[in-house]
Amino acid sequence: MEAAAIDALDRRIIQALYIDPRAPFSRLAEVLGSSEQTVSRRYRRLFDDRILRVVGQLDSQRLGQSDWAVRIRCAPGSAPIVAAKLAQHPDTSWVQLTSGGTEIVSTIHSRDGGQRTPLLLSQLSVGRQVVDLEAYCLLHLFVTGLSAPPGPNDLSRGEMAQLLSPARDRPSIDRPKAKLVDSDWPLVQALADDGRASYRQLAARTHWHESTVRRRVEELVASGALFFDLDLASDALGIRSQALLWMSVAPTNLRDVGQALAGRPEFPFVAATTGSTNLLAALVCPDDRSLYEYLTGEMTALAGLIHIETAPVMQFVKMHATMARANHEGSGGQLASDLAYVRRL
Repeated sequence: MEAAAIDALDRRIIQALYIDPRAPFSRLAEVLGSSEQTVSRRYRRLFDDRILRVVGQLDSQRLGQSDWAVRIRCAPGSAPIVAAKLAQHPDTSWVQLTSGGTEIVSTIHSRDGGQRTPLLLSQLSVGRQVVDLEAYCLLHLFVTGLSAPPGPNDLSRGEMAQLLSPARDRPSIDRPKAKLVDSDWPLVQALADDGRASYRQLAARTHWHESTVRRRVEELVASGALFFDLDLASDALGIRSQALLWMSVAPTNLRDVGQALAGRPEFPFVAATTGSTNLLAALVCPDDRSLYEYLTGEMTALAGLIHIETAPVMQFVKMHATMARANHEGSGGQLASDLAYVRRL
């Protein structure tokens, strides 16, 4: 979608949902000064066009599980096929083509607290399509609680105050670890498919009573096991230049650098990692010139920063859960034979 398809009301809806992703349409309409029908219709169009989607997500660290970032370097012409298949796996998110389209970067989730590394990660290997791969365990996510959408803000302070919700804040680290049971998984999957699904819709998916669904969602959110985030096609908001920064930071400065970057709206993701570098961040900018100015300006003031490798993001194949349109509608049955190196897929 081109930026021209997004108008002022669309931007205000997107920004409001960053503050409270499950706010009822009636509340959004009241705060934004529009009708409930108009807000509902606008969100549905953004959802159907894969510009915006609220997704329910599990906090792996709160559940005692591990997330990994994997870099997969591919033979020429192979990366789109490999990425498309990888994106279809339920344990992957943020599947991206980087570095001129020859490299894939993806997050892989471990859903088994008793297993240190995800099963999918152990099944990846170098082969005909894959030249090299490197895995980084995400040791610590630097978050500031309330994230901001990319681009300028169209909401007033009063409007933001009306939308603030405790459920949006990340839970305190001193809470006990949350527990998931097997019966929670249909609910978790339903919220990953549509984080704004009504309790009635969730009850139909889980075959639970509506009051049971409501109570369980509230319990999971309160415990920190479940939170809501947005899949956003940021180019629709004029964000044309994004990059992953693989950084080496002196250990004594790692916490301070991570927190400094996480406090900036240009960095929606910052994590301390294992591997050949120890800090990974996603940087979003309006254009390449802005990216250059940020790297040669703001970044140079960070004490302890030793090295940066910048990997431009060429294409998102999958976000949290949303598949890019070209990936979703293309490729076909050839993928399975071309990806024999992933035995489970």
